[in-house]
Amino acid sequence: MTRTARLALAALALALGPAVATPAAARAAAPHTPVIFVHGYNADPGVWGGLTDDFKADGYTDAELFTWSYDTHASVNETLSGRFAAYVDEVRQKTGAQRVDIVAHSFGSLPTRWYLKNGGGTATVDHWVSLGGPNHGTRLAWACAAWDQACRDMTPGSYVQNGLAEGDETPGEVRYATFWSDCDEFIDPGDSVPLTGATNTPAGCLKHNDLLGDDGVSAGVRRFLVSGQENIR
Repeated sequence: MTRTARLALAALALALGPAVATPAAARAAAPHTPVIFVHGYNADPGVWGGLTDDFKADGYTDAELFTWSYDTHASVNETLSGRFAAYVDEVRQKTGAQRVDIVAHSFGSLPTRWYLKNGGGTATVDHWVSLGGPNHGTRLAWACAAWDQACRDMTPGSYVQNGLAEGDETPGEVRYATFWSDCDEFIDPGDSVPLTGATNTPAGCLKHNDLLGDDGVSAGVRRFLVSGQENIR
């Protein structure tokens, strides 16, 4: 073989080497599905500091993590669901992603579920996670229902609760998960959180807001978004 032929083969080998490794390398370097964090009643995006730090430690970037800020006293179906739909479109446009993941705490579970069930969200959402969501209502909401629309939406048997419970509670091909606590002081009854068709995971004896900072819950949420596994410990 001539020197020129050997050099040509060597060049070809160098060219093919990265090409053979490209699929695995591409998978490793592929961006994560963007995650939208939705806070609960009377809260703000600041509650997500610990959890977003955990996501970043797992390799997520700021450009893949989003927090939706909204008026927690507005109507779930008449106002918030539509505004959330617009925010999802904004995130998808900004990131170029076809779908997003959603992690919602408490009341934030309701407008995001309404979007999934009645706003076309099953076409744009991959995973949906509820931490202590009043998914079948909470009797404590009667205390503020007289003057607050969001509280009315959280009461058992409300228009929003009945609408979300009607038919399939977990529609589409979205993967659903809930995390709930035996010691949640704001969700009454305690079995309000789990949904038929979802991966429903008990988090042990945690207060309502402790679901946001518990290491086991954090690990479980991140594992679910990556693999669909439900174990939190």
